[in-house]
Amino acid sequence: MMKKYPIKVSYVAKSRIWGGENLCRIFGKENGGENIGETWELTVRDDEMSNIVNGEYAGMPLGEYIEGDKSVLGTKYDGERFPLLIKFIDAQDKLSVQVHPDDDYAAANEKDPGKTEMWYILDAKEGAKIVYGLADGVSRDDFAKAVAEGKIDSAMGYTPVKKGETYFIPSGMLHAIGEGIIIAEIQQNSDLTYRVYDYDRRDSEGKTRELHVEKSLAVVKPFTEDEVNAIRFEAKDSEDNEETLAHCRYFRVKKLAIKGERSLFASEESFASLLCISGEGKICHEGKNYSVKAGDSYFIPASMKEYTVDGELEVIISTL
Repeated sequence: MMKKYPIKVSYVAKSRIWGGENLCRIFGKENGGENIGETWELTVRDDEMSNIVNGEYAGMPLGEYIEGDKSVLGTKYDGERFPLLIKFIDAQDKLSVQVHPDDDYAAANEKDPGKTEMWYILDAKEGAKIVYGLADGVSRDDFAKAVAEGKIDSAMGYTPVKKGETYFIPSGMLHAIGEGIIIAEIQQNSDLTYRVYDYDRRDSEGKTRELHVEKSLAVVKPFTEDEVNAIRFEAKDSEDNEETLAHCRYFRVKKLAIKGERSLFASEESFASLLCISGEGKICHEGKNYSVKAGDSYFIPASMKEYTVDGELEVIISTL
């Protein structure tokens, strides 16, 4: 049995052509002189692994800790792959227009599972917008025709965004983050992205990025607002309240605004990701204090039981 305590984990920084310096400026992330588009704040993947940075297991890859005692994931976990991937994203330029497959399509065609995700808007410049589904009345066939004719812009649905909003993106929904937006992203543990349009951009070597038009057209579909919300809260139960941002089959996400002390509980059902998005304070467990500030990511093992968060801070807590 592995010791269970609030485990602070390291991030994996990703350089992106659309990234910038905001994650360094706001959260103190290190960029190695490059523009950072993403930091993967809780990741258990062969080539992108969070490491434990505090306590008895400091220096150990998080995946090794989990392999040492699968009970830290909780009784709701029933797979071979760590289920979640938690990120910060800094979009200083537009991201590609993309879509993710569902689990069935991914199982038949890819090595990763499908991807359903949600975005919490941490900041957005005046007039910022996202691509959020197909335009009203546009069918899959209409979209395919628009892509073929080079008129994709007319087939995309645009939504203005502002700080503090949540957007849920089920697999199959067309989407893109617009410029001037910083988000926290909670998603299935998958790196599958089908790009359907990338504004004819070129990388530092003058090359355009790969597009996946055929696969995109195979999985994209229109959604109504009611259909998105039905998926977003399909697993809703009596524990959900106004703090709940989403509770689907893959994750439950809550945003807590804490002033003073807040008692929390890590049950035997699921681990938790605790991502601090503003402020600072401490996590208290079994008489020990663990400092936490904006940009920090903690893995809370299942069955850790009672703990408190004390200070003035905002956290996003994700569980199964």
